Amino acid sequence: MPLLKALRSSISAGEPVALVTVVAAPQGHEAWIGRKTVVWLDRAPQGNLDLGPLTAGVLAAAHKTLEEGACRLLTFESEEGPIEVFIESQQRPPTLLIVGAGHVAQPLAQVGTLCGFRVCILDDRARFATRDRFPTAAELIVEAYASGIANFRLDKDSYVVLVTRGHSHDVHALLQIIDRPTAYVGMIGSRRRIRAVFQLLEEQGIPGEKLAAVHSPIGLDIGAETPAEIAIAIMAEIIQTKRGGSGRNMRLLQA
Repeated sequence: MPLLKALRSSISAGEPVALVTVVAAPQGHEAWIGRKTVVWLDRAPQGNLDLGPLTAGVLAAAHKTLEEGACRLLTFESEEGPIEVFIESQQRPPTLLIVGAGHVAQPLAQVGTLCGFRVCILDDRARFATRDRFPTAAELIVEAYASGIANFRLDKDSYVVLVTRGHSHDVHALLQIIDRPTAYVGMIGSRRRIRAVFQLLEEQGIPGEKLAAVHSPIGLDIGAETPAEIAIAIMAEIIQTKRGGSGRNMRLLQA
């Protein structure tokens, strides 16, 4: 069936997509039950609900539901009686872009994948951004940091971690990120390195309030020392940002 094939294709590609199905109809119009259409955010829907004047309203509701990443059972009133429509959204996984393919990036990529992120690795060194070192990564990009980020799609579901090998790389990377939509941007480094990066960016006209949004020093304070522990601290902060947690010990929270 072409409709379900299009749905499966979008889900496999990680595209946000919603399946709209008529699940209840007025007496005498039972033939409406089971009608389906597929809705995307960036293209025309596929399929025909054939609900007359209600169709536009159903599609608008489906589009809004997809934007919110929800699933809903909605009721619409027609001249013949109430119609129930089930809207099932399939969201693409959030993206974790790791800029720099060093020793922290390896465990971070593994943890990110385990947490349901689509992990992408960017490094300008082909010998580091390899499948052997990052077997779980969805994408490996070997390119200069600035151009690699400039060509990378960033949106409200993008989480970016800078774990480069030098502050000049951080500057080039942040210049390509700071004015684009992201859910999270974090940068590893000592406080001295961070001050140097921010000072260089301010000299290039980046306002302080934008730099204040960068999570740096990166991660939650769990006493991390090893690359794996640092990766967990970073991922914990990303999850806190995504889910809205407090970061406090669970035993200290009131029931």
